[in-house]
Amino acid sequence: MNFLAHAYLSFDQPKVLVGNFIGDFVKGDLTKQFDAEIVIGINLHRAIDRFTDLHPVVKESQELLKPIFARYSSVITDMFFDYFLARNWPQYHAVPLEVYVESVYQLMEEHAPIHPPKFREAFKYMRKENWLVAYGTPSGIQRALTGISYRTTFKSHLEKAPLYLEKHHADFERCFNAFFPDLIRFSEEKLQELRSQTL
Repeated sequence: MNFLAHAYLSFDQPKVLVGNFIGDFVKGDLTKQFDAEIVIGINLHRAIDRFTDLHPVVKESQELLKPIFARYSSVITDMFFDYFLARNWPQYHAVPLEVYVESVYQLMEEHAPIHPPKFREAFKYMRKENWLVAYGTPSGIQRALTGISYRTTFKSHLEKAPLYLEKHHADFERCFNAFFPDLIRFSEEKLQELRSQTL
């Protein structure tokens, strides 16, 4: 999953959200770098990614993309699922998306001293361009995937992926609606498990 989903799946627990948000940018012995709640968030992030990668509905979405995008199909489905989460945000959270996202940015700014260097650079652009809200628009998804395309080592064609979102919109939305409730349940249970392991 992508940034908006990882924020949401922290269930309004601030330090868990910080860890969940930076999960792709950290390595090494986490307990020597971060406090316990942030470590829980990082481990939750990793569990969410594993669950997502193995889920049959996610694999179904990726099959629509693999003929053109090969290994990048997982990156694209992550982005597409954030798109549907943003578009359908009122179904999942009582706080309006714009207000919620601003609170996430503020929280991350408060924890700037612990940002990994690569995350610090990404976050600068994330806030400036308001990625988390932009994910809910076709133009925002286009900008995001084009930006990733410029940074890939091999020719990824990611800038063409929004055409597939438009063409298969109903199929991707059906997959998101089938998958996301499973991910919410998994994440709630995993968070409880991680908490119990740290007590």
